[in-house]
Amino acid sequence: MTVKRRLWCVQVPKQSGEPVRSLLVEMGAFQKDAAVQRDDAYLYFPVKYEIGIADQFPDVRLLQRDFECVEKQTFESILGFTPSYDMIGDIAIIDSDDPDAERIADAIIRMHRHIKTVLGAMSPVQGEFRVRDFRVVAGEPKTETVHKEYGCQYEIDLARVYFTQRLATERKRIADQVCGRDVVVDMFAGAGPFSILVAKSAKEVVAIDMNPAATRYLERNARLNRINNMRIICSDAADVAYDPDLAHIADHVIMNLPHSAEEFLDEALTILKPGGI
Repeated sequence: MTVKRRLWCVQVPKQSGEPVRSLLVEMGAFQKDAAVQRDDAYLYFPVKYEIGIADQFPDVRLLQRDFECVEKQTFESILGFTPSYDMIGDIAIIDSDDPDAERIADAIIRMHRHIKTVLGAMSPVQGEFRVRDFRVVAGEPKTETVHKEYGCQYEIDLARVYFTQRLATERKRIADQVCGRDVVVDMFAGAGPFSILVAKSAKEVVAIDMNPAATRYLERNARLNRINNMRIICSDAADVAYDPDLAHIADHVIMNLPHSAEEFLDEALTILKPGGI
């Protein structure tokens, strides 16, 4: 959206345009949301305030003109309020039951040009695979995306695999504790947001998940991120933890299972080395 505003500007002969423009940018005086104007002989650079540069460029002149300005939009200006939403890759997620869901979805797409789809969450995280039901509120009809985080890429289908971007800082904190001699077991790996990042520092990562869709995406993500020190197991962590091959192999065990991770403490201890974390 553009609006017409009367601004101060610097009139400069075309042959002197670039050095004057560079100086205005360096000074922080250039009005970036207004379009530069021109005629046969002159350029007109919009500036934020009445500025004096005649001592450096005697052929310039300061005057006022009407400029087309891009009006910076905000959620407040579009909706009258700031909505709650999550962004994962090029997908945004909102509450499907919000009475303003369609307006919110349209505003998100206008405000974030990389967003291709807005999904409405129709259920909480549920079931043994910890996924949600969605409907497409706006944009492309899809639930699959590629999410980028701390130099890693994760291909995910949000309708089939649990993923939250809200743990990004926690994932980095955990990865920073791992060194090159460590073996790490991720008991509830999902599509690999902990496992992939940790594998960049660890000696070996064993990634476990009982959701076949999650382990398929994990395999893709390992290839996508050039990870070759990871063992992927599609199984219930409660069962695989007692595999003799995993007995006390881990320097670190990751248990990202909200609300019920404590139910698997015995299994984690069978995997963990003495003195492990």
